[in-house]
Amino acid sequence: MLKENLSLSQLFAIIIGFNLGTTLVVVLGITAKEDAWITVLLSTFTGLIITSFFLNINELVPSKNLFEIIEYGFNRFLAIPITLVYTLYFFYLAARTIRDFGELTSTFILPLTPIEIIVITLMFIIGYILYLGIEILGRTTEIFTPYSALFLLLLIIFLFASENISFTKIQPVLARGILPVIESMFPIEVSRPYGELIVMTCVFPHISNLKMRKKSVIYSVAVSGILLTIATLIITLSLGITTASRATFPLLSTTRLISIGNFLERIDALAVFIIMLGIVIKSSVFIYGGLKGLEYIFKYQYRYFVIPIVCIISMFSIFISMEINDHVKEGAVAVPYLLYLPLQFAFPCFLLFVLLIKKFINKGNAPLHDKTKKIPR
Repeated sequence: MLKENLSLSQLFAIIIGFNLGTTLVVVLGITAKEDAWITVLLSTFTGLIITSFFLNINELVPSKNLFEIIEYGFNRFLAIPITLVYTLYFFYLAARTIRDFGELTSTFILPLTPIEIIVITLMFIIGYILYLGIEILGRTTEIFTPYSALFLLLLIIFLFASENISFTKIQPVLARGILPVIESMFPIEVSRPYGELIVMTCVFPHISNLKMRKKSVIYSVAVSGILLTIATLIITLSLGITTASRATFPLLSTTRLISIGNFLERIDALAVFIIMLGIVIKSSVFIYGGLKGLEYIFKYQYRYFVIPIVCIISMFSIFISMEINDHVKEGAVAVPYLLYLPLQFAFPCFLLFVLLIKKFINKGNAPLHDKTKKIPR
């Protein structure tokens, strides 16, 4: 089978869709109150540093994914359990992402449809895309991501036209100082979505143009951060921080404020399209990363695992929590400290340290070369 390749524009679109993903479902930086948009903006700069960190790990062993890099840094005996942990971690985040969409759809769009039907339908689409390969995901994302940016622009225009924007809702700026903004950034805002980009180390090897890869990734993270900042600012300017913090899905609540001439109303489809596309991209990338982990462990092509894994994640996303409040609380309280910090930052820092030591011992300025066996194609 031919090697799968992604173009720079496809990588650019995937990262933007990945970062928007479920991030638009909730208000970011909510603990900073009216300064939530400043939290998101500053988190973007931190996200650029985190992204560069992941790129540096990948560039030390070019053309290899995360699990092959782990084997090079340690050995296969230790790499297998570590790979299993990251595989389950990626599958868990995919299940949470899919549950977000299921809750949103069953609450606002299809209230009479069981959430099980919604999840199964979405997973059928994701499973089909993944079975066809990462190239199909890249092409699909490249086509539809510009529409997301266009629809977000239309929402902003419609909100201004319907006179639902009030800048007094974010005033006074930094009334409590910069400290609450900094505190709201860590660990949640920098971990979601920027720390989650560690899964992209399974996608980077599919980029043939290594020289421009880093620039494309950095630019896409910057653009997605700007879009998230604008979305957070618009939500705050429209709903106010009190209403936004109480709303289960603030972007949809903001969309429902639009009313122009008692004619243009209830354009929820625009917001749903933006969120759905991001969720399909984000969950697909997470599942793909987990499938590559299974491919590394069992030495079978990842497509063999697509159907059973999609079925398991579909079931797990339904049983992951009893209701939306438990689901949101788990993501805000438990996940950042138990999963984000050790798997997104602690272990990657240790891995980078080991790779640098090996490079120093080899006394070579050239990138390290992995000797792991290739998976049969």
